[in-house]
Amino acid sequence: MSTAAMPMISGEGGLSRYLAEIRRFPMLAPDEEFMLSKRYQEYADPAAAHRMVTSHLRLVAKIAMGYRGYGLPIGDVVSEGNIGLMQAVKRFDPDKGFRLATYAIWWIKASIQEYILRSWSLVKMGTTANQKKLFFNLRKAKSKISALEDGDLRPDQVKVIATKLGVEEREVIEMNRRLGGDSSLNVTMRDDGIAEWQDLLVDDTDNQEAILVRSEESSNRHAALGQALAVLNERERRIFEARRLMDDPLTLEQLSDEFGVSRERVRQIEARAFEKVQGAVKRNLAAIEARV
Repeated sequence: MSTAAMPMISGEGGLSRYLAEIRRFPMLAPDEEFMLSKRYQEYADPAAAHRMVTSHLRLVAKIAMGYRGYGLPIGDVVSEGNIGLMQAVKRFDPDKGFRLATYAIWWIKASIQEYILRSWSLVKMGTTANQKKLFFNLRKAKSKISALEDGDLRPDQVKVIATKLGVEEREVIEMNRRLGGDSSLNVTMRDDGIAEWQDLLVDDTDNQEAILVRSEESSNRHAALGQALAVLNERERRIFEARRLMDDPLTLEQLSDEFGVSRERVRQIEARAFEKVQGAVKRNLAAIEARV
């Protein structure tokens, strides 16, 4: 799907011009959106895709504005959100019975968050679901307890945030320090310019053998999970990933709207999918270990 005809943010005052430009694209009525979606789904009509994308650019801009506090160019954030929107349009199934905006929100947020995680620090940020959740919710949690000053959090503040976000206190402390931005290890500690930060660092990491073992175990688990997902049908896989693998899991109600079934039915499908994946993972891990 081409972005050639898409409005872009550039130059001084580019954001204001961009917002004014995208407001000129009309919103789609439900029946119009359905027909355009079917046309793209059946004929890969680029004109239909373009109309669906441009009619939702305001949604991307609104979501992107919520990520302005990370110090990244807003134009890049919006562009990443637009990429997520295009992915949503490409995968959208109008026969599911819900609107494109409902489906696209997850794709837009996921694309923006992945960009922020890639760009925020020279050191790779969180990779687990809990770490990503902590990264994107720590500022909000600090604001609610008025912990807005720079520097380390007090122990009581750390405890409150860790409990609220469901993570370990150590993770809160580490992420809060990392959100302060990157610092050079060559910054001098004394006026004589001799001692540097790196001179005071202690290497408490595991040795290479332990790291290799852990890496192989992680690779095996990922491989086993990837193979296990193949046992699910399309609906089971969508529900399983939306409930178990997403950083911001969808609710039963959201998925019931998406598939046109009751929340209890969604819960049953999720439970059955989990049992299937759990059994397949165990079998796959056993097979991998047997080969080793």
